[in-house]
Amino acid sequence: MSDKKIHSLRVEDRNDSFNSFSAAINSREQLTPKENAHTYVLELNELKRKEAGEYNPHENIEIEHPTTFFETLIHLLKSSFGTGILAMPLAFSHSGWVLGIIGTAAIGLLCTYCMHMLVRTEYDLCKKKRVPSLTYPGTAEAALLEGPSFLAKLAPYSGTISNTFLLLYQLGTCCVYTVFVAENINFVCKYYMATPIDERLIMLMILLPLIFINYIRNLKYLAPLTTIANCVTLVSFAIIFYYIAMEGITFQDRLPVGNYKDYPLYFGTVLFALESIGVIMPLKNEMRNPRHFGSPCGVLNIGMASVVTLYILTGLFGYLAYGAAAGPSISYTVGVGQIAGQVCRLMLAFAIFTTHALSMYVAVDIVWTQNLMKKFEKNDHQLFWEYAIRTSLVVLTFCLAVAVPYLDLFISLVGAFCISSLGVAFPAIMDSCNRWNDPSSLKTVLHHVKNIGIVLFAVLGLVVGTATSIEKIVEKITEAAA
Repeated sequence: MSDKKIHSLRVEDRNDSFNSFSAAINSREQLTPKENAHTYVLELNELKRKEAGEYNPHENIEIEHPTTFFETLIHLLKSSFGTGILAMPLAFSHSGWVLGIIGTAAIGLLCTYCMHMLVRTEYDLCKKKRVPSLTYPGTAEAALLEGPSFLAKLAPYSGTISNTFLLLYQLGTCCVYTVFVAENINFVCKYYMATPIDERLIMLMILLPLIFINYIRNLKYLAPLTTIANCVTLVSFAIIFYYIAMEGITFQDRLPVGNYKDYPLYFGTVLFALESIGVIMPLKNEMRNPRHFGSPCGVLNIGMASVVTLYILTGLFGYLAYGAAAGPSISYTVGVGQIAGQVCRLMLAFAIFTTHALSMYVAVDIVWTQNLMKKFEKNDHQLFWEYAIRTSLVVLTFCLAVAVPYLDLFISLVGAFCISSLGVAFPAIMDSCNRWNDPSSLKTVLHHVKNIGIVLFAVLGLVVGTATSIEKIVEKITEAAA
């Protein structure tokens, strides 16, 4: 193309922009001064964006090894299946089977909707900031800066707040895993040994292996163990469902609606089981086509629909088969005294043992990589201090697990306290902040009202669920001491 033609196109583009700008000015003649000024800024910014070119984060992200649709779906499913699904029969005994079905479906829809809000907010903020992707703390800070002044003042602290809840969630999850591994091994030992072993002693026995597996600094070297663990988990679930089917399904003595005092325990357990808020944004940002993550038939909707369905089926049939006898994990209840049942428990213990390192990897990243590593950059013993931090975090979760060896209550406590905030309240707050400067309309007002309702519901679940879990933990500790 000749220079003359290029110059002609540029002149035409400038003329089009000027004509559009003039038309925008003429269309504002009937507005009030305040509306006029606000509209002027919006239109001017829009014209600037058009001239500079609309920024698409999905087209600018650079990924060394992008994942396909199916691979991302598998990762989402894998992150959702763990100790939480095994606790669903006990959760249904708290809620009753009718309320359990309705409640799990409703909480699943709420969690999925909040995940969509988080993904959409991150995408909008990436377009505004002209960056390819943002982390969860980064999204929180950028969103608050877009919101009302009293929240914008909290923006510098939002990353720390988000990381604190993420850290507590990951450490709490590691505590749950420690208790789970020890109790499954203990169930097998009780059957084959004349003298029972205190499960705290078993926790002490697995402490050193837990420390060593958490010394693996690169997830690449943990991948073979994770692959084996995934296969083992599938076989274990097949054994569990076999025993549930063999036990027989009955509605006799199975409550359709449980005791309302136990609802907070149900709420915390389901939240812990369903939420995968920590992996949502990394999974989306690693996709070859990130726009397929949150689409109507995308990874998030298909994955969460599958997860919620399987959780409802596990909770329902596990409760109908075993009733109130369902343990904190259904693996404690099935196949008692049978070889297949014992093998199932040992396989699940191995699978969750390897998963402990994955959860701790996030905690190490927050504590060491993001905060402490910079202070030791010039230190000749940096590697030593990293291993010291890894050891300290594992020992910390071990001590908490020994102090509170009650799997079901620990799950409910972590779900109520951490997931209510990270997975429900924070995404709603970020969504409203991101939309704070949108033109006023009934739709905008209703959107903010809806988000306020979600935040209030999350706060209620956090306060009541946490208080109930702590109360039950204190009761059990008091009974054990007596």
